[in-house]
Amino acid sequence: VQLQASGGGLVQAGESLRLSCRASGRILSLNTMGWYRQAPGKQREFVAGCTLGGVKKYGDFAKGRFTISRDNAKNTVYLQMDSLKPEDTAVYYCTATYARRVEWTVTGSYDFWGQGTLVTVSS
Repeated sequence: VQLQASGGGLVQAGESLRLSCRASGRILSLNTMGWYRQAPGKQREFVAGCTLGGVKKYGDFAKGRFTISRDNAKNTVYLQMDSLKPEDTAVYYCTATYARRVEWTVTGSYDFWGQGTLVTVSS
């Protein structure tokens, strides 16, 4: 499975961005897709995830501002980020797993990772 993320960029505080991640390869049994992020000098942290059946999970900082969605026909997961803050600046990584049960916030739970897309929010 290959994950191709896109949509990052430079925005001002309060603006929005939408990230996309398309999966290709052996994707028929791909259950959970989601996003992590990593800011300079910090550990990678869970942003949001979505199962094939539509169950969604968000990191605490993402609740109310970020929305994850998934188009199974296009093998694509999206992350709509609104009201962006400078502290949201990070490289955002798409991730996925075949597992039917996943520990959302444990990076080892995921089988595949994309290359990352940089989001920079200026104040």
